[in-house]
Amino acid sequence: MESGEKRNHDISIVMPCLDEEKTVGICVDEAWEFIKKNHLSGEVIVVDNGSKDDSAAVAKAHGALVRKESVKGYGRAIRTGIESSCGNVIMIGDCDTTYDFLHLEEFYEMLSSGGYDMVIGDRLCGRMQKGAMPLSHKWGVRFLSACARIRCKTDVRDFHCGLRGLTGEAAVRLPFQTEGMEFATEMILLAAKEGLRIGQVPVVLKRCQFERCSKLHTIRDGFRHLGYIFFGYSNTKK
Repeated sequence: MESGEKRNHDISIVMPCLDEEKTVGICVDEAWEFIKKNHLSGEVIVVDNGSKDDSAAVAKAHGALVRKESVKGYGRAIRTGIESSCGNVIMIGDCDTTYDFLHLEEFYEMLSSGGYDMVIGDRLCGRMQKGAMPLSHKWGVRFLSACARIRCKTDVRDFHCGLRGLTGEAAVRLPFQTEGMEFATEMILLAAKEGLRIGQVPVVLKRCQFERCSKLHTIRDGFRHLGYIFFGYSNTKK
């Protein structure tokens, strides 16, 4: 949605999706329950990023708007969801049952009240279920987040949490460019560069309810984050 266009929903909940047919329906149902129990007008957008299973059909059957994105990448999928959204508040979350879509009240209140432009989930200050994150990823998140904090002088603790939100106004102000996992870092660094107000909410990282292969490539994605922090961020115009 372009700047100045009317947003006709209180909230849009965006879920990037790649081969999540076992879990996407659960997450969509939780998102709708949150919207309904809080008497909000809203939409649930699932961005299918080239799934080879029935993710898109399952998401649609559970009431989600399904958008197709042929260009592969976590960031590309989220950007497509944001561009398709009509909510004054835009929530973003992984649809693998590792995050709780039933209790987004604190995120929504912080964003809808005008106090914050962006709110990031904090798994490090919250609680992680046993087996939810490998030890190597825990240390990687801490290291990369520390580098990004120093680089842009922000106090965000967890740069890579998959549950986060921003206002519709903030979304149209930020010139997103990345398409991979480094989008999580880009989103925060651009907000800091623009002087947006960034809040944080402790969240629980749950273990996925089903056995699955992680889509995170530790070394490759780690270097992509570092590359953006030290090179991509410098080349982004304010």
